[in-house]
Amino acid sequence: MFFQNRMNKKMAEFQAGLIEKYYVEVENMYRQVRGWRHDYSNHIQTLKAYMVFSEYDKINKYLDMLDADLTSVDMIIKTGNIMIDAILNSKISLAVSSQIEVNAKAIVPENLMISDIDLCIIIGNLLDNAIEACGSVKDDKKFIRIFIGVKNTQLYMIFTNSAPGKKMFKNGNMFQSRKGVNHGFGLMRIDKTVEKYGGFIERNSEDGAFTTEILLPMS
Repeated sequence: MFFQNRMNKKMAEFQAGLIEKYYVEVENMYRQVRGWRHDYSNHIQTLKAYMVFSEYDKINKYLDMLDADLTSVDMIIKTGNIMIDAILNSKISLAVSSQIEVNAKAIVPENLMISDIDLCIIIGNLLDNAIEACGSVKDDKKFIRIFIGVKNTQLYMIFTNSAPGKKMFKNGNMFQSRKGVNHGFGLMRIDKTVEKYGGFIERNSEDGAFTTEILLPMS
């Protein structure tokens, strides 16, 4: 009983820290967007000044810079669910800034049985683990593939990322962690949340890639 209470306390602390971390990441992304909008007028004035003096090369360079800057804060995924959009885009932005190739498609139906908070916990942990795994892979082989959609009557998620070597099982169903205690809590949190809704989860590790598939009832 003592051990279980201690584990529950640690899990609660981990979840609270995780939600705070996600909030900071999302807030940072929207701060960048607000900053870009604030500077919009200044950018227009600069381009007009270059135009007056026919500085076309400078105009092209300036437009390239703005395009790269806007791409870094653009909303890549638009599922229609504000909270899911926020966590997906903040994590994808982090991945892209780490030179990870990201291929993502997500459709989140309305009126899901699973709460937005629990869905963000699953998605956030999956992407944290994927980004961390890519950090141990050569730059030209870093990738994350994301698909979220409907399969029959269930919400289906599959996340695949590049990974160094093949992970080993521990205790029959849990992959060994390279990150220590917090990483283990992340995996446990995913499993507990999927179990909470009577869902299904499967992990598969091959040389160079790691995949997680999840099915969650929609009603």
